[in-house]
Amino acid sequence: MAHIHEKIDFTVAIFIVHAEKILLIHHRKLAKWLPLGGHIELDEDPEQAALREAKEESGLDVELLGERPPTTSPGTRALIAPRFLDIHRISDTHEHIGLIYWARPKHSTAVTLAPTEHHAIRWCSRAELEQLSPPMTDAVKWYCHRALAEIS
Repeated sequence: MAHIHEKIDFTVAIFIVHAEKILLIHHRKLAKWLPLGGHIELDEDPEQAALREAKEESGLDVELLGERPPTTSPGTRALIAPRFLDIHRISDTHEHIGLIYWARPKHSTAVTLAPTEHHAIRWCSRAELEQLSPPMTDAVKWYCHRALAEIS
């Protein structure tokens, strides 16, 4: 996990949708239902971080959804823009700038639990989002509903 500064880090969150369900993990350390995601390492760009985190945390190869502008000059590589950005407090002295992506599985939808990081991993329908225990935060639930509406 890369820390670029004691006060702030950049992270990715990947909301993966398939067959009108969204993939969520129950985070072991935070004891919350969340999308896949994590820190952007110092040697990678946000797209690489999102693809790596999806693979590490679920076993899935995913396609990030969004617009990639054309490259206009040598030495420039356009990136898929995140769907949303946020900043969220981790502690009294540390924050994360979150790049929030929508994605689809490329092939299989069979997932693998990362037991050192998560208690559970599951595909959830809209109705199941309301029944998770512990309940999801309003912000995460909003992103889930928005991803389901835009991708399904």
